[in-house]
Amino acid sequence: MMDIRVTLRFVASLCALALCTGCAMGPTREDPFEPMNRASYKFSTALDDAIVKPVAQTYVKYTPVPVRTAVSNFFGNIDDMFSFVNDVLQGKPDKAGNDLGRVIANTGFGMLGLVDIASEAGVPKGEEDFGQTFGVWGIPQGPYLFVPLFGPTTFRDGTGSLIRGYADPINFIHDVPIRYGLWGLHVLDLRAGALGTENVLNQAALDPYTFIRRAYLQRREYLVWDGKPPPAKEEEQ
Repeated sequence: MMDIRVTLRFVASLCALALCTGCAMGPTREDPFEPMNRASYKFSTALDDAIVKPVAQTYVKYTPVPVRTAVSNFFGNIDDMFSFVNDVLQGKPDKAGNDLGRVIANTGFGMLGLVDIASEAGVPKGEEDFGQTFGVWGIPQGPYLFVPLFGPTTFRDGTGSLIRGYADPINFIHDVPIRYGLWGLHVLDLRAGALGTENVLNQAALDPYTFIRRAYLQRREYLVWDGKPPPAKEEEQ
């Protein structure tokens, strides 16, 4: 789920960068499965337009803002827990201290994370994940993939997402309806948070698929290198 959150959060913010570098992009070594990925993207877009987006719009329209904020805070608290683990794996003690402090404060004093006390106190989120950890360890990102109902990823990030999903505490809830209900609410929360990005994407990109691919890969590289990526290498012709 982490790959979805990253993409939805930063697609809009990367519009200016993508426009400066150009939206058209031919086949590359990063996307050897482009025909399959484009088909997956088309299928996912059609499903989103028909079902997911309308449900998210209804959720936003009829659910009070404080309730939606509490839902986002709850899942964000789980993200902070995994961010702490990855801070440790990457050898980032300052970030680890911040994320652990966030989890302790929001879980203990914020009603299991429903209230984001740590952000109000100015404690920053680390936002580290297993895909970033693998990147820091030097594992290549592998080919780009667009997975139906999941979104953009790479072999490296996808593996990290599988680990994250398997270890999520929601999976250890024995009551099946509650477990799947929480997963559904998580997806709904993520989609609701991205409702404002469609117009920006459609206006900025001649080819939305290429735009999303470029934005995703650039953002992931930025995160792995903590905002200081090495100079880009020219692609072989």
